[in-house]
Amino acid sequence: MSDQRSIDKLVETALNEDAPWGDITSNNLVPAAALSRAHLVAREPGMFSGTQLLEAAFRLVDPQTRVELHISDGEAFERGAILAIITGPSRALLRAERIALNFTQRMSGIATQTARYVEAVKGTKARIVDTRKTTPGLRIVERQAVRDGGGHNHRTSLSDAVMVKDNHLVAVLAQGMTITEALTQMKTRLPHTTHIEVEVDRIDQIEPVLAAGIHTIMLDNFTNEDLKEGLRIIGGRAIVEASGGVNLDTVADIARTGVDVISVGALTHSVRALDLGLDFE
Repeated sequence: MSDQRSIDKLVETALNEDAPWGDITSNNLVPAAALSRAHLVAREPGMFSGTQLLEAAFRLVDPQTRVELHISDGEAFERGAILAIITGPSRALLRAERIALNFTQRMSGIATQTARYVEAVKGTKARIVDTRKTTPGLRIVERQAVRDGGGHNHRTSLSDAVMVKDNHLVAVLAQGMTITEALTQMKTRLPHTTHIEVEVDRIDQIEPVLAAGIHTIMLDNFTNEDLKEGLRIIGGRAIVEASGGVNLDTVADIARTGVDVISVGALTHSVRALDLGLDFE
C-alpha cells in the first residue's frame, strides 16, 4: 500500500487540473441537493489496482461521498463485475468521475499486464521487475500497480542504488580508465550497504565488471544463447538480470535461460488502460 499523503497529493493535483474553477456543467445543471449512486463496472476482465486512488478522488471532492469496494488491489475480475459502489452528492460524483477512472484504468492496466508476464515465467526462478520508464509524477502508484500484478520493483530512483549503464562506461573509458579501475574506485566512495548493478552489452565486458566485485550484472539485449554463455561466465558470482527486447512472446524463453531477474519497461511505458466505467443508477 502506498503512502496516503502522497496519493492525496497526486489526486488533488489531478482534480485541480481537471476543474480549476469548478465543474461549470454540473454546477449549473444538477441541483446542489441531488444525490446519486453509481457502480464502477468492468467492461473487460483484468486485475485491479488503485483502490486508494479511487477512494481519494471522491473523498477529496466531497467527504460526504462513500466508496463501497467490492474488490481488493491485486484481485482478478471478469467482464461485467461491479468493482465498487459510490454514493453521495451528484455534483461530487460527476466531478470526481473522470479522475477516478483515469487512475484506476491505468493502474489496473499495469497490474493486468504485469500478471501476464508473471504467468508467462511461471515455473522458472526469474523475477519480473519494472523499470524507471514510468509516467513522470506517477511512479509511486505505477510501481504499486506492478506489485499488485505480482511483479517486483527495481530501484525507486537514481538516489537509492547504483546502476552503471553503457553511457556511464563510455564517459569513464574516455578518461583513460579501465572498467575495473573505475568501478573499484567508485566502491571506495560508497557506503558498504549500497547495492551496485552494472549493465553490459557485450560478453567481453563481463569479467572486467565482475573483477570489481559488483552485486548485480545486467545483460542488455543479449540473445538467449549469449545469456546462457554470460550465466556460465558469471557462475553465481552476481545476480543476473536480463533486459532489452522483452515482450510476452520472448519472456518465457529468456526466463528459461536461468536468469534471476527480467526487467520489463513495457509494464509501465506502453501499457493500455483497462476499460472501466462509472454507471449511474
